[in-house]
Amino acid sequence: MTQADFQIGKLGKCTLTNPIRDMYFIGENERVSYESDPAVIAADVARKEEPLAFERAGVRKKIFHDPAWSKAAILTAGGLCPGLNDVIRALVLSLNRYGVPVIYGIRYGYRGLNPEHGLEPLLLTPDLVDGIHHDGGTILGSSRGAEDPRVLVDTLARMNINLLFCIGGDGTARGAHALVQEIKRRKLAISVVVIPKTIDNDICFIDQSFGFATAVRTAESFVSCAHSEAKGAYNGIGIVKVMGRDSGWIAAFTALANPFANYCLIPEEKFQLEKGDHALLPHLLRRLEKKHHAVILVAEGAGQELFKKKVVRKDASGNILKDDIGLLLKSEIARYMKKHDTDVTIKYIDPGYTIRSVCAAGEDAVFCTLLANNAAHAAMAGRTDMIVGHWGGEFTHVPIALATSSRKKVRLDSPLWSCVKTIVSF
Repeated sequence: MTQADFQIGKLGKCTLTNPIRDMYFIGENERVSYESDPAVIAADVARKEEPLAFERAGVRKKIFHDPAWSKAAILTAGGLCPGLNDVIRALVLSLNRYGVPVIYGIRYGYRGLNPEHGLEPLLLTPDLVDGIHHDGGTILGSSRGAEDPRVLVDTLARMNINLLFCIGGDGTARGAHALVQEIKRRKLAISVVVIPKTIDNDICFIDQSFGFATAVRTAESFVSCAHSEAKGAYNGIGIVKVMGRDSGWIAAFTALANPFANYCLIPEEKFQLEKGDHALLPHLLRRLEKKHHAVILVAEGAGQELFKKKVVRKDASGNILKDDIGLLLKSEIARYMKKHDTDVTIKYIDPGYTIRSVCAAGEDAVFCTLLANNAAHAAMAGRTDMIVGHWGGEFTHVPIALATSSRKKVRLDSPLWSCVKTIVSF
């Protein structure tokens, strides 16, 4: 990577004075270092290379868009996630403080920008969004699937929208990037800013996305329930499946947050069922012989290599649909234990939709508000084709192309996974 990969798109020079007065203004050249190791930064300087750094997020003294003549639109796309309404509310309040007179809520993601679907936008006001943060889900609705960028930009231009906020994951971000390319082709002055929403916490160059902390907190209770079920029966086994198609962040953090989990299975680390050095079932049998109970925490994308090959299925966003590893584990454990004359009681808990549909809690709700505020500041300053990120304790601007260049995964040689392995028995 070079510093060019970290450059943020700008619509033009910021010449208007920010109407918000009582704020600490961020300087145009303020950055947040990508590297945390001083030795790496020193080596870059010694080679006369500019250390990699993100543009720092925050309020600018000068802005690009005239608030009085601005119109904003907010949409939510992809699956549900804790905190969606918090972000919507905070965006509306922040834009209102700037003096933006019209804020539209686009219904059901990008679908709502296509007139063929007949979805009227919702006019968002501070009064309307006042208490929505107490509810899970999104008042705007959400959807998956691609729409023609040309049609969507036609709608933005017709509605005179110059500020577009897209709340979603990597698929939503790629859709926003496609919109930016069409906007550039037409030479329109529309800021497109993404607020990263992924319960899996798998967007690169962002250390945490909103909703993740609430997901871990909610998953904890299900692990406790599985533990109670497992201990309540002789040779009881509780299986809890959490979200994580390709990355095991929720499973790993939940295992640390609630040490009742004896096994933590994630997509990044392959395992075998019966044979091999990393075979699950023989280890589980030995544990039952000693402890007579066990709790297995598994990410939805773990163990996919154990299924027989068949046609790949995808959802409307292009994500590969995973086979149910929880049900496979339940049946394979039952079969193996029967073969070894061991009676077991297995309880399988799949709380996926429950976890993602709750409202954001505690510091996660605060995080939603801070992300949304920084998104509003970025858009008003003419930034575009970017995601509001968080890195090293600071809020940042991340180019969409950089954030979607790969998927963030749990490193098996990381201190995080080493800590998990000291807590769980497998």
